[in-house]
Amino acid sequence: MATVSATSATFGVSLKPCFKNNQVTGGASTLKMVTAGWTKNVFPSLRNTRFIVCSAAKPETVQKVCEIVKKQLALSDEIELTPESKFAALGADSLDTVEIVMGLEEEFGISVEEESSQNITTVQEAADLIEKLVHKKA
Repeated sequence: MATVSATSATFGVSLKPCFKNNQVTGGASTLKMVTAGWTKNVFPSLRNTRFIVCSAAKPETVQKVCEIVKKQLALSDEIELTPESKFAALGADSLDTVEIVMGLEEEFGISVEEESSQNITTVQEAADLIEKLVHKKA
């Protein structure tokens, strides 16, 4: 099986990666993960190839999402949220998730389709979707 993988590469305006604490940081866009693989020793086809590209949201967006989630779920200041924090693990049910999405729509001036909102389960997923929608809007 052949596999190509890269994680956490960020490119700034000059397209040079910037390293901080063993992570690539600084800049407008981040390549979070790229994975490709195939199991045969032939050129890959769409049926047996996996290729994933994820983009990470800006830290400011993630921070705002954390603030809105804390407010909507009435979480104490001692609870620290990370991009990997799952809404369900924080005690959110489906109604809470809808209220979180509504708060995000209001804060960022966007509209999230129902199909997209059902796929949001973590802070990072919400922040990534916001970045995508804000970019589309501009």
